Amino acid sequence: MNVHKNAPLTPKGREAMVRSVVQGGLSQAGAADLFNTTPKTVAKWVKRFRAEGVEGLRDRSSRPHSSPSQTPPATCTVIEALRRQRHTGKQIAAEVEVSPATVSRVLRRLGLNRIRDLEPVEPERRYEREHPGEIIHIDIKKLGRFERVGHRITGDPSGPNKSRGAGWDFVHVCIDDHSRVAFSEIKPDETADSAVPFLKAAVAYYKSLGVTVTRVMTDNGSCYQSFAFRDACRDLGIKHIRTKPYTPRTNGKAERFIQTALREWAYAKAYPTSDRRAEELPIWLHQYNWHRP
Repeated sequence: MNVHKNAPLTPKGREAMVRSVVQGGLSQAGAADLFNTTPKTVAKWVKRFRAEGVEGLRDRSSRPHSSPSQTPPATCTVIEALRRQRHTGKQIAAEVEVSPATVSRVLRRLGLNRIRDLEPVEPERRYEREHPGEIIHIDIKKLGRFERVGHRITGDPSGPNKSRGAGWDFVHVCIDDHSRVAFSEIKPDETADSAVPFLKAAVAYYKSLGVTVTRVMTDNGSCYQSFAFRDACRDLGIKHIRTKPYTPRTNGKAERFIQTALREWAYAKAYPTSDRRAEELPIWLHQYNWHRP
């Protein structure tokens, strides 16, 4: 069965999801939120995993045992050949003497129903700087504060475990493009009053490792567009690069680090309070930087 190349729930993704529940202690609701799916879907795959192991996480064909009305393979081959010669659906239908609906169905199955599908997919441009410090990526993740175990662990967003009015923790993160060494601090907000001290602390941290930062990449958040952040970059001798609007993948290294931090730190265990979660951040960060395989 074909799986979309960017599908979050490939068999490997399902395995990671169910293991976060079965072995990691995450609630089904918490896993659903983390893996961008529904608790019902999580429950289905957890049930299959417990009954059949990893093999149960593979896709099962929903095709009928026989398809008497299916277009003959030879006809499909001709349709594909004509399509690759840039023939329209109507032209193909007239030439092959089948209905336009049949042509459309075959082209959809082949992934050729749009002319632009005939062009090769442009590969995602990945890059990595040659030396540490050439670019650091900075971003912010907002996490709810709590005074008792939250709904991501219990699975009950309306129960007595819900902390009302506890506020937010703003996790400022930074990762070096070349070495992937990360730095992170929890701040009270996402304003320039927090973003500027974090930038200075990150630069000082990398300097302690013998790394000189020359560029920083951020998104277009207001704190990064502020005069204070601009002046801090100038004073530090750093060139500030902002991503293009609506293209978060440009700062993908920071985004991926945030997702790793959520899985392995923020949602990895049932913290009694958000303060306890905050205490674990530097411990996990040290493990991530220096001991993670």
